[in-house]
Amino acid sequence: MTARAKMSAASPVLVRLGDFELNVTHPDKPIWPEMGIAKLDYVRLLAELAPYLLPYAAGRCLTTIRFPEGIHSTSFYQKNAPEPTPDFVRTALAGGIRYVVLDSVQSLLWMGSLYALEFHVASDEIGQPLPNAWMLDIDPSLDVEPRLMEAVSLVGELLDSLGLAALPKTSGATGVQIVMPIERGPSFDELRRFGKFVSEYLAARNPKLFTVERLKKDRGDLIYLDYLQHYAGKTLPAAYSPRARPGASVSTPISWDEVRRDVKPTDFHLLNVVERLREKGDPLRALKPQSLAPILGQLPR
Repeated sequence: MTARAKMSAASPVLVRLGDFELNVTHPDKPIWPEMGIAKLDYVRLLAELAPYLLPYAAGRCLTTIRFPEGIHSTSFYQKNAPEPTPDFVRTALAGGIRYVVLDSVQSLLWMGSLYALEFHVASDEIGQPLPNAWMLDIDPSLDVEPRLMEAVSLVGELLDSLGLAALPKTSGATGVQIVMPIERGPSFDELRRFGKFVSEYLAARNPKLFTVERLKKDRGDLIYLDYLQHYAGKTLPAAYSPRARPGASVSTPISWDEVRRDVKPTDFHLLNVVERLREKGDPLRALKPQSLAPILGQLPR
């Protein structure tokens, strides 16, 4: 990707990616001021992240959070595609909303130029009722939770005891999602039944660490195992989505070795995640889908 400045540093910059051109206005506007990331920097970083982020967003309805003046100012959620919508942007109708479908570098860069700093995607794919993954959202009640990776490890140990392979990914905020690719077959309701079993078992075995209490006011300092969030129509941040937090953190798949080393969600951010991916690749893409049918058949209904 190349950029050509016109007139001055504060003037719009024409960004080229092959035959695609995008006019980036206010290129010097600070977006993550603590990290020295301005708007043009962000668009360039998205171009580098695109091969890794897009596979987790394509084919799903997109909800974004836009910060027109950077992370420390007003923000708003956006489900409907911004108007005017360029011809290169694919959209899909669902529930009376015309969603962006983030399936191209061009669409990603355009959204970035509109200050979309977070990319949350639906658990269900467009036109496909049966999920291809199971997820468990590990949501700390504390902003800084020193037991987070201990909690992640306990979930991983339980899944491993069931003969299942999954990987954690940081949310980019305070939590972690456990992601397990599955063979299509089970419905979202059946996956919820499995998630309920996993969560209630862990909460019963570790009552001073975990809770399945929905109401935040009733959780105290316990870590919430949210098995309900992975469901048709509900969203979670896509892998490799940036997050609008002071450290420019990125939702990043991590290894179980890194869990044991007690890494922090803030360790992975826009200024280092691309180099990490070039060196290590995406561990989540290497996981093969597995069948949950044998286990689901043994769970009480």
